[in-house]
Amino acid sequence: MAKLRVLIVEDDALIAMLLEELLTGMDHEVCATASTEAQAVAAAMQHRPDLMIVDEGLKEGNGVAAVEEILRAGPMPHVFVSGSPGRIQAHRPRAVVLQKPFREADLVRAIQAACDAAAPDETSGDPGDGH
Repeated sequence: MAKLRVLIVEDDALIAMLLEELLTGMDHEVCATASTEAQAVAAAMQHRPDLMIVDEGLKEGNGVAAVEEILRAGPMPHVFVSGSPGRIQAHRPRAVVLQKPFREADLVRAIQAACDAAAPDETSGDPGDGH
């Protein structure tokens, strides 16, 4: 997998640090971290990352709402992280969701799935849904 620039949206500092450590170990670059919905939207617009890893529940705002706002500017691969993935999938059935707690191998699979979903469909030229 190519090196990706990743935005982490997570309000739990320990989980954000764990994600940053895992991603760096996978040879990805964390271009920014955000802990609120507003910070997530601003960071995505400023940094235009290759991938977002987004916690569903934030203390200030909601990760799903942040992603919806960010996607209005164009497609961007993303992985939701949640202790209750059913809540996300009820509203976004095609979402890539990583259930907490997770292992590194789960994160690798989720990143690949998000990137694959966002890749252009080679037969039609249309980008995948990615969410």
